[in-house]
Amino acid sequence: MQKPLIVFVGAVYPSQYSLLCSHMRASGMADSWFMTTPGHKANHEKDCDHLLSFQPDGNIVGPQSYYYSSKVERSARICRGVLKALKEFEKAQERRIDVVVAHSLWGAPNWLYDELDAAIVSYIEFPSYRAHGCDAAYPPDEAQRLADRNTEMLHFHQVLCSDLTIVPSAHARSMFPPLLQDKIAVQFEGFDIQPPLRASALDATPGQPFTIAFSARDLSSAKGFETYMRLVDRMVREGDAENTRFIAIGDHQAATYGYEQQWVERRYGGKVTSFRDHLLKVHPGAQVVEFPGRLPYAEFAAMLGGVDLFLYPLRHGVANWGLMEILARGGCVIGTNWGFLPELVQNDVNGLLLPDNDDAWIAAIRALRADPARRARYSQAAQETGKKYHISNIAPRFMALFERAMGQRRAPLLAPEQGTLPAGPRSA
Repeated sequence: MQKPLIVFVGAVYPSQYSLLCSHMRASGMADSWFMTTPGHKANHEKDCDHLLSFQPDGNIVGPQSYYYSSKVERSARICRGVLKALKEFEKAQERRIDVVVAHSLWGAPNWLYDELDAAIVSYIEFPSYRAHGCDAAYPPDEAQRLADRNTEMLHFHQVLCSDLTIVPSAHARSMFPPLLQDKIAVQFEGFDIQPPLRASALDATPGQPFTIAFSARDLSSAKGFETYMRLVDRMVREGDAENTRFIAIGDHQAATYGYEQQWVERRYGGKVTSFRDHLLKVHPGAQVVEFPGRLPYAEFAAMLGGVDLFLYPLRHGVANWGLMEILARGGCVIGTNWGFLPELVQNDVNGLLLPDNDDAWIAAIRALRADPARRARYSQAAQETGKKYHISNIAPRFMALFERAMGQRRAPLLAPEQGTLPAGPRSA
């Protein structure tokens, strides 16, 4: 039996599905390929034998011709190139593609519908920034709110027309209109995070400082960085910082899922350049926090391994790789009890989930610091969570979803007198 021919599409490489693509190919699960831009293909093809390229129809980096519809225009430029490249690939392979898996914005599938016989699977992280949410203290301006509507237009259209849409969490699916949710499947990505090289919490070296860390790609309001800094400030003022090391791992200049940087620029007029520096002014006790900045992956992994307690006070988000990096390495985590976190963290099993209450967080930090056996229990359970999301366990779940999409594509259009509507908007 011939393996399904699956092409993943994304203008960025590596991306969230590049590992999945490689694993499916190496394991014999599918004849899988990854299509990206010529530059990324040139940079990575020496290490990867299954890269394809598409040439966007114009520049996709930076502003487009009209701010309010820039994502629509960029998606059109991407998809125009993707459609041409996919047709050429089919011709060269002398067979049709079975499934195209496209990132909703960076592999935009909007012009593939009815132009290819392949099943179209769209990956959407969340429908818009408006749906994702932001801190009320740093609201979006009118321009962002209006532009968000066009992003929703793109994403709602993809859900309606794709054979299947995949989102990373049930929380992400809940952001879509109820009428569309039946066409959306939930599946978080798979990972290949190496086992931790850290001692158990029961084997701490005497005299070493107790390390309390925040870790996220960006030091942003959405990820809860403001809460972390506020808690550190309070711990310093209340005498809880003795023999304690505080680290905030992440890039304080990275783009965020919120609008706090715009707010900082408006408030300080350039005199304060980042949200981190604003928080250091507001919470002076947090001057003790170390900021290693953006790190090479090996250094990042080693630093995670030296942390005793992670604070993950997420405000908004739909499924963060950063949390899995912590859990799979056996990190002891205190997180928020809302959003997507309860989908990965079971309270008092592989971590602790708390409400948005500083007193509760301070009490939990003190209790866990004094209880290495409990930290060790959380750590062991967190590693087991990481194993569940290893790519070898997750890839078959994705394959089942792709088979579902192929079946959806093949489903015949039923005659009206049968009284049943087709499951999807398109028919073979």
